[in-house]
Amino acid sequence: MDDPTGSDAGDTPRGQLARRIAGEITLSEDPGATLRKWRTDFDVSQTELADRMDVSSSVVSDYESGRRASPGIGLVSRVVESLLDIDEARGGDRIRQFARVVSAGFESDIVRDIREYPAARPTERVYEAFEATEVAPGERDTVNGHTVIDSIEAITSLSSEEFYRLYGQSTDRALVFTEVTRGESPLVALRVVTPTPNAVILHGVEETDLWPYAPKLARADGFALAVSTAPLESALEELAEI
Repeated sequence: MDDPTGSDAGDTPRGQLARRIAGEITLSEDPGATLRKWRTDFDVSQTELADRMDVSSSVVSDYESGRRASPGIGLVSRVVESLLDIDEARGGDRIRQFARVVSAGFESDIVRDIREYPAARPTERVYEAFEATEVAPGERDTVNGHTVIDSIEAITSLSSEEFYRLYGQSTDRALVFTEVTRGESPLVALRVVTPTPNAVILHGVEETDLWPYAPKLARADGFALAVSTAPLESALEELAEI
């Protein structure tokens, strides 16, 4: 199958990501919604994308809303290349996130970001990125990296061995579980994986809605536990600065 992006980037992270985005849009039952998902994931406005593509913002809006017929390969290619060009102009954070996830052997719908730090960082720095509230203190107050995980995808798709690989190069890290409603499933899953991380952040749940036994399990296993409802994409951008 020809590369629908028209890119000669080959197996570079940009080329791999371009093929993934283009494939999802062209094969989607609702390509406009998928286009919108990727645009918002890159934190690009309709106007900014339209300017980069040299079209009116109404063109982007019409495709995303379904008012225009499904975009062809040519338009999809322009959308993808424009999103990646914008990301590179901003410093390439999204492309680097994708590269780290792929290098760890995971799909990006399971792991949103994974990174090792050059030196230990205070756990508080990760809390600040997520505007997190600690509900149980841990035995260690530093981390050597982080992994941001879609909790539903991880728990339903990964074996215990694959789950352990979420630790990357070191278990001395913060695991951030997204799409959390109560926190029961991630905390129970962590009970069967040893050793435990230094810290866990449950993203998407308020402290008042947290599973009552969650802090008790965290204290029993010795890791810090925090909750967060900060916007995920903003938090990921803050993580890039740690």
